[in-house]
Parts: sequence; structure tokens; C-alpha cells
Amino acid sequence: MAWQGLAAEFLQVPAVTRAYTAACVLTTAAVQLELLSPFQLYFNPHLVFRKFQVWRLVTNFLFFGPLGFSFFFNMLFVFRYCRMLEEGSFRGRTADFVFMFLFGGVLMTLLGLLGSLFFLGQALMAMLVYVWSRRSPRVRVNFFGLLTFQAPFLPWALMGFSLLLGNSILVDLLGIAVGHIYYFLEDVFPNQPGGKRLLLTPGFLGLQSSKAPAGSSRTIWTQQSQGGPGTAGELTAPS
Repeated sequence: MAWQGLAAEFLQVPAVTRAYTAACVLTTAAVQLELLSPFQLYFNPHLVFRKFQVWRLVTNFLFFGPLGFSFFFNMLFVFRYCRMLEEGSFRGRTADFVFMFLFGGVLMTLLGLLGSLFFLGQALMAMLVYVWSRRSPRVRVNFFGLLTFQAPFLPWALMGFSLLLGNSILVDLLGIAVGHIYYFLEDVFPNQPGGKRLLLTPGFLGLQSSKAPAGSSRTIWTQQSQGGPGTAGELTAPS
């Protein structure tokens, strides 16, 4: 019965968040059960473009390492902030949300070539957190009960936490950089004098997407950042 309740709860999660989280968990489970090897998943330009192993363009975003603290930490943040974006500023705009994933994934892959990065899931997580934090500037975040700060500081706190754990911050910096590029092109530049929306969701996605003007959806994000309906004035980082 507990599993049925958990499954019913999971089915209420928005589609993109549900699909991406499930794909990450299933990929890690397959590696843990030795059905797959990380060597079959990592991004390798030679194998992608010379051997046509194109699945690596996707699978490198799905593997967060073996089961352990780092995996659960990343999954909690992916699930939480992906869901808050999809239920918040992307509510009713599934195609736009999918396009954000595609834009971020393509840009991270291109920039990742410069740094020889093999797995980019953590960078995608950093991008999701960054975009949410910039769209919720007045929300206060309680970080593991140790620090309380405004949401825009959250990506940097996560990067510092990764540094304390002895991890490379290059992946986090990549996610923050790509997140800022998306935020600038989608939220800042269209509202500048002479600016316009450059990131137009392509029709081939075949999903419903709102056609609201660039400025109208921004009002929704401002209401959320002030603790409007459906949001909390203070969030606690998962621990």
C-alpha cells in the first residue's frame, strides 16, 4: 500500500520533472546492477561523431555517480528545483521548459568540449537552481539549517559545498554560466529598450506552450518571489 501511495504521489509530479528524475534514477540503478557501465554513458566526441554512439549526448546528463551521498544530494536538488520551475514560471508552458533543457544541454555540451567534461548532469542541476534563484530573488533559503540567505546566493552556496567535499567546481561553474546566459536571453534582454525574445521554442516539439508576451509572464515570477500563491516565503534546502 505504501508503494501505491508513493506511485500515486509521483504521478502527480509535472511531466518533465517526472521523466528526467525517473531517467536519472533508472540509469543509476542499471549501473548499480551492472546492467550498464559508466563507460557506455559518458560523453566522448570521438565515439559520438565517429562511431555514431549518439546516445551519449543524452546519457551523460543522466548519470550522477554511484549510489551514495552525492547521488541523493544531487537528486534531491534536481527534483526540487526542476519541479518548482515547472510548477512556477513554466506552468502551462511545457514546450518552453523542454526547450530550456535542450538549449542548456546543447550549450553545455559545446562548452564541455573545452574542459573535457564527461558527465554534465550536475551542470544541468546547477542551471536549474540558477534560473529558479534569479526568478525568485526575494525568497529566503535555509541551507541545511546552517545559513539563511536570499535565493540568488544558492548556486554559489552549492558550489562552495562541492568545493568542501573535494569536488571540482568546473561543472558547477559551467551550469551557472549556461543558466545565466539563458536567464539573460529569456528574462533580461527582451525587457531592454530595443530588445526582443531570441529564444523561441521551435514548433517541432509538438507541445502546448503559452504565447504570452515577454513581459506578461515576468509578472508571475515577481509574485512568486514575494511569496505569492503557491510559494513559500522561506525554503529549506534538502538535507
